[in-house]
Amino acid sequence: MGKNDQPVVSMSGITKRFLDVTANRDVSFQLHSGEICALLGENGAGKTTLMNILFGYYACDAGEIFIKGEKVNLSAPKDAISRGVGMIHQHFALVASQTVLENIVVGTASRKGIFLDLASARQALVRLQERFGLQIDPDARVWTLSVGEQQKVEILKALYRDVDILIMDEPTAVLAPAETSDLFNTLRSLVQEGRSVVFISHKLNEVMDISDRIVVLRAGEVVAERKTSETSARELANLMVGRELLESIEKTERAPGDPVLNIKKLNVLNDKKLAAIADLNLTVRQNEILGMAGISGNGQTELSEVLFGMRSPSQGVIEINERSLKLGNPAASIQSQMGRIPEDRIGTGLLMDLSVEENFILENHASAAFQAYGLMKSQKIHNFSDRLIKAYNIKTAGRDAITKSLSGGNLQKVMLARALAGEPSLIVASQPTRGLDVGAMEYIHQRLVEERQRGAGILLISDDLDEIFALSDRIVVLYEGKIMGEAPGATASREQIGLWMSGVMA
Repeated sequence: MGKNDQPVVSMSGITKRFLDVTANRDVSFQLHSGEICALLGENGAGKTTLMNILFGYYACDAGEIFIKGEKVNLSAPKDAISRGVGMIHQHFALVASQTVLENIVVGTASRKGIFLDLASARQALVRLQERFGLQIDPDARVWTLSVGEQQKVEILKALYRDVDILIMDEPTAVLAPAETSDLFNTLRSLVQEGRSVVFISHKLNEVMDISDRIVVLRAGEVVAERKTSETSARELANLMVGRELLESIEKTERAPGDPVLNIKKLNVLNDKKLAAIADLNLTVRQNEILGMAGISGNGQTELSEVLFGMRSPSQGVIEINERSLKLGNPAASIQSQMGRIPEDRIGTGLLMDLSVEENFILENHASAAFQAYGLMKSQKIHNFSDRLIKAYNIKTAGRDAITKSLSGGNLQKVMLARALAGEPSLIVASQPTRGLDVGAMEYIHQRLVEERQRGAGILLISDDLDEIFALSDRIVVLYEGKIMGEAPGATASREQIGLWMSGVMA
């Protein structure tokens, strides 16, 4: 519980509908001064919608909101910001080509006449950095920053606007462990000053570490509230999904088969023309999951982009089923019997303004299965889409629903369904459960293990060590674009893997 009895935020009877879908139903939520309150729930449970209402993005259909004891009518984010409410979304709202300082002052009153008063703004920014330990170069272009650094910019943007109620939506979804630790230190310093934080996350261990109180949503309704000190990650997981989750994913022993992926002497440059992958040699075989661990930014993204045909290497050969892959060509990757699950489902995985059905057939719409003599086989496409929606339990208004209307977990299921529909011999899954709740993670893990049982070879690229250890038959660690070490999944030591991730050879 917070330090004061009077809540700084009180939402009561909040209901929000989108056409026939009720995102929030009669939700009541309170936030107290000086506390971190975690908001938990499956993807699509209504967490982000509820906080978007508090931030003025959406208007509720019913209910009342009080901020610091005053009833408010929030018609736009500026109304919430004026009352001290800031929100940092999972997908940052930064202008990549502009500097840190320019991103922070945009939309504020930092002016001298008709011009921005950047000198005064810089001084104010430096004071905030020193106060909260958020050190970052004000003149750095945002595109040159790591994800963790970009998040610092978002936090500084909120603090620059003097918010004392901070909403963070999946803040650790793309952070390395050290970056998460830095973030938590910042949040603790904020609440020590009497500020309040709403922490939306799917990572239960982190919620147990950082929060004071936890509110659980399921299907748009509040189903539980717990003091963090009086609950457990296991109880919270079961409350989120409304059932007992599996303790672990069962895998039967399978002898590795023939190679489905061979990478030889691969060299890749990143966007800054620096080495991202250096002389990489890697093999993935049938009937196995090869887990690639590593701290984000060590070449994983560039490797997956090369495999997907989205980036050309400077040197190297890639063979799929013993046939050379035409590099830098997405169509060649699609036609190579590779199932592709990219890490950025919104940026590169899906076209958000198309329908669910259009995304299902996006990679194979010109195939004989879906087209003849230039005409689409509409009924076959409809049957295909309906089958995938049912098989993967995708929560959507239907095959014609616009993809951007789906929750994060259901977007991931659309990508997964598309990737696995053709029973690929090789599956490259890059961060397949990033930002997902425990129920969606369990489902995707089960599907990957089923594909392994079918005989596919899987390259699992993940920042989540729990995921790597739960699924992998072999584990390799990528550090600065090179393989630091390899170990069997069943006997790998977390300490050893952690040392390799830090660039330390035993």
